[in-house]
Amino acid sequence: MSNATQSLAGTRITSLLDANSFVEIGQGVTARSTDFNMTANKAPSDGVITGYGVIDDKLVYVYSQDASVLNGTVGEMHAKKITRLYDLAMKTGAPVIGLVDCAGIRLQEATDALEAFGQIYLKQTLASGVIPQITAIFGTCGGGMAVIPSLTDFTFMESKKGKMFVNTPNALEGNNTDKCDTAAADFQSKETGVIDGVGTEDEILGQIRSLVSLLPSNNEDTDNYTECTDDLNRVCADLANCAGDTAIALSQIADNGEFFETKADYAKDMVTGFIRLNGATVGAVANRSEVYDAEGKKTETFDGSISARGARKAADFVKFCDAFDIPVLTLTNATGFMATLCSEKMMAKSVGELVAAFADATVPKVNVIIGKAYGTAYVAMNSKSIGADLVYAWDNAEIGMMDASLAAKIMYADADAAELNEKAAQYRELQNGVASAAARGYVDTVISPADTRKYVIGAFEMLFTKREDRPSKKHGTV
Repeated sequence: MSNATQSLAGTRITSLLDANSFVEIGQGVTARSTDFNMTANKAPSDGVITGYGVIDDKLVYVYSQDASVLNGTVGEMHAKKITRLYDLAMKTGAPVIGLVDCAGIRLQEATDALEAFGQIYLKQTLASGVIPQITAIFGTCGGGMAVIPSLTDFTFMESKKGKMFVNTPNALEGNNTDKCDTAAADFQSKETGVIDGVGTEDEILGQIRSLVSLLPSNNEDTDNYTECTDDLNRVCADLANCAGDTAIALSQIADNGEFFETKADYAKDMVTGFIRLNGATVGAVANRSEVYDAEGKKTETFDGSISARGARKAADFVKFCDAFDIPVLTLTNATGFMATLCSEKMMAKSVGELVAAFADATVPKVNVIIGKAYGTAYVAMNSKSIGADLVYAWDNAEIGMMDASLAAKIMYADADAAELNEKAAQYRELQNGVASAAARGYVDTVISPADTRKYVIGAFEMLFTKREDRPSKKHGTV
């Protein structure tokens, strides 16, 4: 066993894992370099504690950087300990969790340290899509170290001491820390799309434990289930009132009301996260037009359009679910694409990524249209045309090219108000009504909002043995 609890890095590990489950590997490793008086510096474990343990009886591998040893800097042996941990994780099919607190590259080791970073990047890339990778940033994560969270699947950041940057805020032209602290958790969680959760150390460790319990151990793990203690046919009486804030709607649909949201502070117009349905983990993607806090107060509103950031956020999430054979549920309520200069710069590319992610995914895919589904925004949100296996629609949903009133104005530009209202009503009935989409086979079943839970559970049960052949290729390029 290990004496790792004697350091803060070790304490983080023992707080994360089940009690008395951590076994340290490579405790006796120290730096090999003797340049610049390195031999005079004691470097126990070369600044990183590595080993394995369990979370809810699930095997995980953990490394935790020790800022009290050479500032936690990455050198040759430091990196070798991490890469060897990845080798074990790949052999046994278990997640890797990195607890980061590091001053960056070890200058005394120069090219050896650069080689070390490259080796870590390589192992992370090889492991991507094979085992889940999770990073938590408790201190500094700068320079080349900042690439590591971007190569993992999920990243959490301590709200006060956590710092993540490639270039420091003061190194950015025209900026300084007082003006905009680009390294802070608040900026990183809202602007970069890398951070999934922010909080205290204890909150972050708790979030990681919850996430690990939801995820499969590897891409071939078919036993990631728990016993469902919730009513499979439970009626969600208030679900229709949650169409605006779909984070709340997803929690109502989920077993026991549990929803784990990812990237909660980024692109809030799009909700992503995990729920359990009949004990099985399901990835959820949903449009959102309102945000409510824990006290039920509305804090933000959106116009129902998909932003470029939201599209990319959803695309990345769907790719993760497909890699680990996690079924995907979507709640669609989209009127179009966000019309701002900033969003337009990346809109086409981001929507292309979203379409490709849904179209490429071979996992079971179920879509529920809970409100308006207009134009190509509807098509991009897991419509049947790009591969959804089953599409449900609430009985009050609208599916079509655009809002009926706007369509009438375009088609009958010279008409008076009375005629426009008449034509809009006709268009709404003939083209935008959910019955019209169902008649053409674009919607499989029109359902009551209250019955959503039992329908999606039934759909995923039916799709459990889904198999789908795709053209042979190395990989796509979108």
